[in-house]
Amino acid sequence: MKKLVVLGGGESGVGAAILGQVKGYDVFLSDRNQLKNKYKNLLQEYDISFEEGQHNKERISEADLIVKSPGIPDSVALIKDSIKAGIEVISEIEFGFRYCDAKIIAITGSNGKTTVTKMVYHILKSAGLSVAMAGNVGDSFAMHLATQKADNYVLEISSFQLDGCVTFKPHISILTSITPDHLDRYEDSFELYRASKFRILKNQTSEDFFIYNKDEKSITEYLNQINVPVQMIPFSRTHLQQDLSAFIENNKIQINLPLDKSFSMSVDNLNVKGAHNAQNAMAASAAARLLKIRKQTIRESMESFKGVEHRLEDVRKFENVSYINDSKATNINATFYALDSMTKPTVWIVGGVDKGNAYKDLLNLVNHKVKAIVCLGLDNSKIIEAFGKSVDDVIETDSMEEAVLAAQHFAVTGDAVLLSPACASFDLFENYEDRGNQFKKVVNNL
Repeated sequence: MKKLVVLGGGESGVGAAILGQVKGYDVFLSDRNQLKNKYKNLLQEYDISFEEGQHNKERISEADLIVKSPGIPDSVALIKDSIKAGIEVISEIEFGFRYCDAKIIAITGSNGKTTVTKMVYHILKSAGLSVAMAGNVGDSFAMHLATQKADNYVLEISSFQLDGCVTFKPHISILTSITPDHLDRYEDSFELYRASKFRILKNQTSEDFFIYNKDEKSITEYLNQINVPVQMIPFSRTHLQQDLSAFIENNKIQINLPLDKSFSMSVDNLNVKGAHNAQNAMAASAAARLLKIRKQTIRESMESFKGVEHRLEDVRKFENVSYINDSKATNINATFYALDSMTKPTVWIVGGVDKGNAYKDLLNLVNHKVKAIVCLGLDNSKIIEAFGKSVDDVIETDSMEEAVLAAQHFAVTGDAVLLSPACASFDLFENYEDRGNQFKKVVNNL
C-alpha cells in the first residue's frame, strides 16, 4: 500500500487526506499547529492517522507521495529535504486532478478570481448542469471528489496551489489580472510570481481555451514570450479585432466566438456595478458560451448575480450615507478598482499589514474621489506619507468601531464610506472576513 503524507490540516489538507484514504493510500496527516475540532472529527471519522503541534520527520520521510498545504512555502527545510530524497511533493489541486474525469474551468488572478469563479458557477448552476465550485472558494476540490460527483468543476486557484501542479489541465482557464502580490513568497520577484500564475495553461492543448485580460501589460508581455497551443480569447474594455475576443463597445459586452457562440448584453443589465465587474462578466460569459450555455440563461444569470461578500458589498445607507464593505481588497490593484467605481465623495478606510504597497498608483484617484482618510492599522506611516498632502482630513484609528465612528464624523448627506484596506488584515483582525464582518456589525449598529 502506497504511503501518502499530507502536510497541513486545514480545508485543503483534510480533503486530500480523505481522498487518499478513499483511493486506497495509507494516509498520515501532519500539522505543526493545532487542528480545528471540525477537521479532527473528520479525520477520526475516516480513521486517518494524524499529528498536530509537530512534524514527525522520520514518518514523513517514509512517504511515497506528499501533498502539502498551499500555506507551506517550497523553501522550508522539510519540503526541500523531501524533494531531495526523491519524494514527489504536489498540491491538493494536482492530487485531486489525478482522480478527476470531469470538465474543469479554472480561474486565477491577483484580483477578480473569486468573482469570476462565482459568476461561472452561478451561470452553470442556473443552466441546470451538474457543477461544483471548489479550490480557493467553496469546498476542497479533493474533498468533493472523495464524497460527491460533478460533471463540471469551477475552480478558483491561487499561485501557491499552481506551484504544486504537474499534470493539472483545465479545459478552460481564465486569468483575470496579474499585479504585485504575495511577493514575500517569491523572493520579492514579480517575474517569479507572474510565471507561477501562468502555470495554469502549462498543459493545455489546442482543444482547450485560455481567456485572459488583454488590458494588462503584464499579461500580454508574458504571452509574447511563450508559445502554447491553447486557443486564446482576450477580453478588453475597448474594441478588439480578433475573431476570438470579448470587449465592451457602446456600453455593451460583445463576445465573438466560433460556431454561433457569439453573445452580447448591455452593461446596464449587470446586477454588480463597476468597470471591473463588466470585465469579470465578459470572462465568465465567454466561458459559459464555450460550454454552450444558452444566451438567455447567461443574461438572466448576470442580472441576478449578487456579487461576492466583502467585495464592494453595499452594507447600509444611514443618514443618506452609503457604507460599502470591500474588505477583500488586500492589495493596491483591488483598491484601485474600488475607488475607480465610486461616484460619490468618499471617506476611505484604509490600512493593515502592508505588502510592499506602491500607494502612488492610487494618488490620482484619491485626489478626485476621496474627501477624508481613516487609517486602520498599527503602522500607518506609509499611507500618511503618500496622501497626507493631498487629503485635508487624515486620522489614525486602531479598532473597527473607532474607524467607523471617525468615518461617520467626516461623511455628510450624499457621501460614501468605503472600507477598502489595500492591505492584509493580520495586525488587528483574524482575516479579511473577520475585518469585513466587524465593519458590517459596527455599521448596522449605528
